[in-house]
Amino acid sequence: MHDILYHRHHLDSYDHLEFPGVVPRTFIGAFIVSVFASPVVSIISWLGFPKVYSLVAARLVLGCIILSTLRFFRIQIRNKFGHQVETFFVLFTSLQFHFLFYCTRPLPNILALGLVNLAYGNWLKGNFYPALSFLIFATVIFRCDTMLLLGPIGLELLLTKSISFWKALKYCVGTALLAVGLTIFVDSIMWKKCVWPEFEVFWFNSILNRSSDWGTHSIHWYFTSALPRSLLVAYPLSLLGTLVDRRVPFFILPVLSFVILYSKLPHKELRFIISSVPMFNLSAAVAASRIYNNRKKKIWKLVNMVMLAFFAISAGCTLVTFMASYYNYPSGYALNRLHQIGHPANVAGGEWVHIDTFGAMNGISRFCEDAFPWRYSKEEEIVVEELRNRNFTYLVNERPSVDGYKCLFYEEGFERLELRRGFPPIVLVKKAKVYVHRDMKKEDPFHKKWPGC
Repeated sequence: MHDILYHRHHLDSYDHLEFPGVVPRTFIGAFIVSVFASPVVSIISWLGFPKVYSLVAARLVLGCIILSTLRFFRIQIRNKFGHQVETFFVLFTSLQFHFLFYCTRPLPNILALGLVNLAYGNWLKGNFYPALSFLIFATVIFRCDTMLLLGPIGLELLLTKSISFWKALKYCVGTALLAVGLTIFVDSIMWKKCVWPEFEVFWFNSILNRSSDWGTHSIHWYFTSALPRSLLVAYPLSLLGTLVDRRVPFFILPVLSFVILYSKLPHKELRFIISSVPMFNLSAAVAASRIYNNRKKKIWKLVNMVMLAFFAISAGCTLVTFMASYYNYPSGYALNRLHQIGHPANVAGGEWVHIDTFGAMNGISRFCEDAFPWRYSKEEEIVVEELRNRNFTYLVNERPSVDGYKCLFYEEGFERLELRRGFPPIVLVKKAKVYVHRDMKKEDPFHKKWPGC
């Protein structure tokens, strides 16, 4: 998105050509977000504000796109289950930090989530063929693993005779060919080679099973860790929802199958199954509505009190998670602080800043970079001993000391939660995560008083 907004048609300046990543990704989602963000970014540039404001604008646009698709799903919930279920659905969603946080993250999973929300809405509405089309677009263009959701939904629709096999086949093949043609056309231009990004992702993750190189979890991790953390109070209620309304299992079983199938892949992350959260929230909302309606009955009154207690706990968890996330990007804060304190006004030469892999993964993107005389390098696999022989003025990395460099300051990041007596009972423990160093051979022309390490 940064390169589309700032480099436009100058493809040689794009970041992905120098740092292509493990597998290629599509540019289609980035183009959509950039089109809507470009007027705001142009105003920001014209006013002379730092580029980081453009990052905020781009993420807000992405968030609005995803939430607008969620709104469509919410409207269909109201039409099928009523206003009260809709209200509880909104309440559950607003209490889930992880889901709302991910809605603004520029990831293929989130772009696919927008299409999945549209598919869910059409599924509830009874428009089964458009629902399948949205899932196919999501699979072919943004996330190939959406086929694990497409398969169970399509199979259920066939078994319940909601769709015709031959009509569905014709519909799906046509949509797939259109999506494949679109992604190959756009991404071959941007990557400067003939490429279908999601096919390469599928081959890398599923056929070669190389995703395991980035860590593995147990087969039950989604059900014992990821979903409880993301759904909070909606997790137990989503199970109850399948029992109190016979319409709910029709929608929950394919989504549950999606999570079960995905559990077979050793490498697991919450974002992989984030598209299951809205449907689990629907089931939880149905259960909460039933509990609320029967709250004056003896047993249901107790259940209602327990539910309200879990709502309060969920709100507390969301607040704590929000605060922890605020301190999860120390590299971005470190670079911003370097720009503010070490601003080299009237300096003829450039000020080279090297950002290591840890720094690039913990808060720094090209939106955080300033104009000349600041210059940046993200060159990888440089041994520590070699840094002193390079022409870097500053280092932003995870090492507290580097030969030939003086540590100027450090930034703390979230480490863990700690329970204590008194108030507050839960404390966020932070520790030094990122260090900023300056080349000792280069004199500081302004004799800045750095805090030190």
